[in-house]
Amino acid sequence: MKSKVWFITGSSQGLGKSLAKTILAQGDKVIATARNINDLNDLDQYPKENILKLTLNVRDQKQIYQAINDSISHFGRIDVLVNNAGFGITGAAESFSDEQVIDQLETNLYAPIELSRAVIPHMRHQGSGHILQISSIGGRVASTGLSIYQAAKFGLSGFSEALQRELAPLGITVIAVEPGGIKTQWSGNSMGYADSPDIYEDIQTRVSTYKRGQFVPVGDPDKMAKVIIDLIDHPKPPVHLVLGSDAVGVLQNGMSMREAELKEWLSVSVSTDTETQTDVNFIDIQALPTQQVSEI
Repeated sequence: MKSKVWFITGSSQGLGKSLAKTILAQGDKVIATARNINDLNDLDQYPKENILKLTLNVRDQKQIYQAINDSISHFGRIDVLVNNAGFGITGAAESFSDEQVIDQLETNLYAPIELSRAVIPHMRHQGSGHILQISSIGGRVASTGLSIYQAAKFGLSGFSEALQRELAPLGITVIAVEPGGIKTQWSGNSMGYADSPDIYEDIQTRVSTYKRGQFVPVGDPDKMAKVIIDLIDHPKPPVHLVLGSDAVGVLQNGMSMREAELKEWLSVSVSTDTETQTDVNFIDIQALPTQQVSEI
């Protein structure tokens, strides 16, 4: 079987590092990127012909396109793009500085969009490819104190779902990977904070939990890396892949709350149609005309 070429952002730590090492160990090729290329030195234990290390600040558009072009020149193709680079930030929405908001959106949302846009023409030419967006369960269900982080992740999950519909006919698969807590530095050294007023008690509790190292995630990055790698060969991979029992619980609770809210407000929701619905107890979306479904 021909080895695959993986392009991974944020390869120096956490899930990105686990992915890079696992992929290289099985004999595939990796373009490993980090803001500081020296942080990738522990990948030198693998065959040199299978790895390309690149300096990449994902907030730099010129660097993004240069890195993609250098990768194509080096390996001839990119089979899998993994948009993994990112970081968290906690605080009250009113307390974040403009710089913190911009940093979050540029790193966690704009960068994956731009990297996807940069690699798509090459994958179209190949007639195949996979784009894996490392989002979060926080891109499906919101939590107190993570408003700006989750604004980016909700955007990334939505972008990925729309992009999958767009690219599937071209032989390109897009998957939003949505994990819960992972045993990485996300809630440790990588976490940023906004100085929020004391009135936000729940947020202060969350901040204290992170700063004291009391947040204990259940997700194993090595196990997640193996699952993500196996996705590439699956004939019908999911558009959204939730990872971790904590993430499953959060999503199930969130779906239940949304369903209950939809039912409670259903009569109001349908009252805005041009013709009043006579039965508002249940609307079967499958029975709606295709055009209506596509616009929802």
